[in-house]
Amino acid sequence: MAIGDIIVGIDIGTTKVAAVVGEVNNFGQIEIISNTSYKCSGLKKGKIINEDEIMLSLSRTIKDAEEETNLEINSAYVTIPGKCVTIVQNSVTKDVKDKYSGISVRDIQNAIMQIKDIEIPEGKTLIDVVPDKITLENGTVVTDAVGNLSSSFTMDAQVILADRDYIRQLTAIFKKAGLEIDGIVPITLAERNLILDKNEMNDNIMLLDIGAGNTDIGVFEGNAFIYTDSIPVGGDNITSDIALVLNITEEEADKLKRQYGLALKSLIDNDNDIILNTCKDNNKNKIIKSSELIEIIEARIEEIFSIINKKVTNQGIKSKINNVILTGQGIININKSDVAGKITLNIPVKISTGRLISTIRPAYRTSYSLVRYIAARPYTKTVSSHVDVKSNESMFKNIMGKIKEFFYS
Repeated sequence: MAIGDIIVGIDIGTTKVAAVVGEVNNFGQIEIISNTSYKCSGLKKGKIINEDEIMLSLSRTIKDAEEETNLEINSAYVTIPGKCVTIVQNSVTKDVKDKYSGISVRDIQNAIMQIKDIEIPEGKTLIDVVPDKITLENGTVVTDAVGNLSSSFTMDAQVILADRDYIRQLTAIFKKAGLEIDGIVPITLAERNLILDKNEMNDNIMLLDIGAGNTDIGVFEGNAFIYTDSIPVGGDNITSDIALVLNITEEEADKLKRQYGLALKSLIDNDNDIILNTCKDNNKNKIIKSSELIEIIEARIEEIFSIINKKVTNQGIKSKINNVILTGQGIININKSDVAGKITLNIPVKISTGRLISTIRPAYRTSYSLVRYIAARPYTKTVSSHVDVKSNESMFKNIMGKIKEFFYS
């Protein structure tokens, strides 16, 4: 990463395509110079169902970003749902080329090249290698091995594989939009540095991003990324349940979910009357109790956590998880969702309190996380996306205004 590097991060979700463009400043930090999004429903249940719709939304999002930044964007990084990802743990012991000069960046890069040399299953393709631990010859574990005097070292890393068909579709979509893909990163891996606080970064954590139509799961054992998956259920399913059971419109169902959102019926203080304005029954102004609404919400939230519980139990990793961290637009408006999660999972659950999480608009958190993740990657020669300045006019003349729009006032 170098001063002036421009990193473009794109998240393709079930309801929108969101892009964040960041620049590396003089302090090695990311400054956001653009955040744009456009509605899209071409991705459902972690699968691409309409390439053309995603391509058009992607093109519109990038066009808006180009107009904001005065850049011509030719490439970008993109997220991938956990459902399409497989993690393979691998390690390699490497001799240092010059033990008297210490471990060099080249030594580390050679180890990474060697560690990714695995037999890749049919239907999978390699998208990344994520080093998580380096052990020196004397047994000392270091985060940054460069400069340490040791004749050899052992690197533990995760080799990240993805479904080949998904990658082919994604590549085709980007190509139609006139873009190259700089890199592909699992959603929860990208989000980890933003969602978790400092103490949680070294803990054994399950990160749950409950979005509109999808829930992404990421399990971290310290720095090691040991498991990811996704389930095709999210906040929109709660809205649909309310609309279906109460026989009202989706719009009113969403409004009621936000107004009365509570994850557990047992925690109701006052069981108020609710007038349904769009009820399709004979009684157009039907009255229900708030407990009836919350019972619908509780059932779906319990199902989400039950599916997650079954997945991590079947994987044999539940006993490794010390804490669960919740994030995502599908859950943040449902009070006591952390309590409901703890009851089902029997593991401490909390809503994310990461230092920056409250300052970033929910719609752009995943894209922003992706940009931050890429900027922080160690041992890489370059991380910059391929961009060109459209004219001599300063692309940053409105930067303070854009940052103000991006962050909450």
